Amino acid sequence: MGNRLVRMGIDVGGTHTKAVAIDNATYETIGKSSVKTTHDDRYGVAAGVVKAFQNCLRENDIAPEDVIFVAHSTTQATNALIEGDVACVGVLGMGPGGMESFLAKHQTRLKDIDLGSGRSIRIKNRYLSDSEEDEDTVRKAVKELKAEGAQVLVASDAYGVDDIAGEQFVFEIAHDEMGMETTVASDITKLYGLTRRTRTAAINASILTKMLNTANPTEESVRKAGVEVPLMIMRGDGGVMGSLMYLRASNGVCFEVGGTTTNIGVIKNGRPAIDYSVVGGHRTYISSLDVRVLGVAGGSMIRVNKSGVHDVGPRSAHIAGLDYAVFTDEEEIVEPRLEFFSPKEGDPEDYVAIRLKSGKRITITNSCAANVLGLVTPKDFSYGSVNSARKAMQPIADYLNTTVEDVASQILTRAYEKIEPIIMELADKYRLEHDQISLVGVGGGATSLIGFCANKMNIKYSVPENAEVISSIGVALAMVRDVVERVVPNPTPDDIRSIKREAVDKAVESGAAPGSVEVHIEIDPQTSKLTAIALGSTEVKTTDLLKECSEEEARNLAAEDLRSGPEELNLVGQTPNFYVYNMESRGRKPLRILDKKGFIKVQRTDGEVVLAKASSYRSIVSRMWEEMAIFKADAILRPDYYLCVGARVMDFNGTGELEQILMLMDVEMQMVDPSEDIVIVGAKNQL
Repeated sequence: MGNRLVRMGIDVGGTHTKAVAIDNATYETIGKSSVKTTHDDRYGVAAGVVKAFQNCLRENDIAPEDVIFVAHSTTQATNALIEGDVACVGVLGMGPGGMESFLAKHQTRLKDIDLGSGRSIRIKNRYLSDSEEDEDTVRKAVKELKAEGAQVLVASDAYGVDDIAGEQFVFEIAHDEMGMETTVASDITKLYGLTRRTRTAAINASILTKMLNTANPTEESVRKAGVEVPLMIMRGDGGVMGSLMYLRASNGVCFEVGGTTTNIGVIKNGRPAIDYSVVGGHRTYISSLDVRVLGVAGGSMIRVNKSGVHDVGPRSAHIAGLDYAVFTDEEEIVEPRLEFFSPKEGDPEDYVAIRLKSGKRITITNSCAANVLGLVTPKDFSYGSVNSARKAMQPIADYLNTTVEDVASQILTRAYEKIEPIIMELADKYRLEHDQISLVGVGGGATSLIGFCANKMNIKYSVPENAEVISSIGVALAMVRDVVERVVPNPTPDDIRSIKREAVDKAVESGAAPGSVEVHIEIDPQTSKLTAIALGSTEVKTTDLLKECSEEEARNLAAEDLRSGPEELNLVGQTPNFYVYNMESRGRKPLRILDKKGFIKVQRTDGEVVLAKASSYRSIVSRMWEEMAIFKADAILRPDYYLCVGARVMDFNGTGELEQILMLMDVEMQMVDPSEDIVIVGAKNQL
């Protein structure tokens, strides 16, 4: 057509590769395509990328020259860690020599890293003292590590946080001269804790080759399709980010189900929850969306013994190269026979395959079970032939002396038993009350699991339009997230301003439009850690397409969220950009802050709202500090604070002392007109 401006997002999952086209003027989804991920193609997953990309262009009459933005995200790293498809890592530790070397040598000498799935990252170790760090010694150590099987290298210096010279020296020799992929620990994190920092770098290095083998051919493939704009490589967290931007989700549990993994994350007060990643039970310094990755999804295969279905996953159908029974033509399901097998060497031999009369083997998955139980409708991505699934599951039912329906229920129950504790753990961590937990199901396999799990938990859920390509939509819309962390004892306002500027610069460098970046500052008084979380967008539009909602509409939205009638709510604060409501409920005053677009920015169980001039925030906050404290037997729970200033809701939670809270507020409020009307919210902490 040549007359549209189009944003393209490509997401490579373990099972499917999806492409989506977004109209840049309206953000309307104008095209989407899905193909099976081409793991076994000689061009790797890039073959599927170019196929999905070209299909999306051709089927929706989009000319290559219409495309102004292309971003690519992949779950390859996540899937690699889940499935143990990782490189052997050589760790070259460095530090003091002599008697002082004992601790540094011990802290950089890693054991194999258990991935929690029966697989591990193999580690080979060497240590060089400062006096040994010359070119010949480094070359010798690298060669020895390679001879022992190391495929990638980590350079970790005991003093690397403060002085990167040693690690950089190793990088220049190992990578630039000897051609070995190398990760420098100080590039991954600037936080202290030598063992954890080294382990984080090792996990990063273990997936480095896999990621490069995906990213490089993908870029070549996009060029071959005739698109010349730069390709942006994004984190594989598009489901949460897509829910946040496209679905305008303010609060909820994002439940993204693919073919291989399910990703569960939290959106609270319009911002995704962020924490350090945990891999195989090991804490890292990888600061990312707090998304829990489970090896159970729409395509997860089942494991059976004489007692019944005893496990689901982590292996998925694509790992075994088998089709789902539910996506197999019913005419092919002739004389199905139950077989047990091991998908990969070292796996248990109790995974289920169904051999057909033709000799073809297929398998049973969560999607098969959900179709049998009627939980999937024809409009859903995971809908298939119920009859095919039933016929293929009958040999299992015969083996267990039960019904097909019971087998299907057992399958989804095993999946639920893995999923429910994670949802509840996140709800507890982020103070989501049970009646406020709402699952937002996205991903192609969402309907295979979300309804069953939500009904078991007695909580709300929704599966929005275009759920199967939300990750690709999130990629196309390209929200940029960057985190800067520093250990700063007793931070000053200058320290806060400095780390804030650094976070903004980092987000802009990653592709965010400067005016779109917002920074949230956190101070941990126990660890002296100062954290700046920057969120921005590559957004290029200049107009806001969303219609403002009326006070009545906002009231109804707040009432629905509070599970009350609109007449029970009080409008206790209003500015040109926000509505604030509360109500009386069992001795508490639950409140909701909504922006003028109707998005709920803050949900709290009990709080106080004050409409005031900007000049008075310090005195009001100080008063709330004392009056709203809750005294427990072993602790004092101080309130959290929110300031509605201009178009922003600034939250000041998790910071220990009043002086630090006021200092953070001072930094944020320094450019605000003292006569401006603002809303100050103090929220009681019950937990």
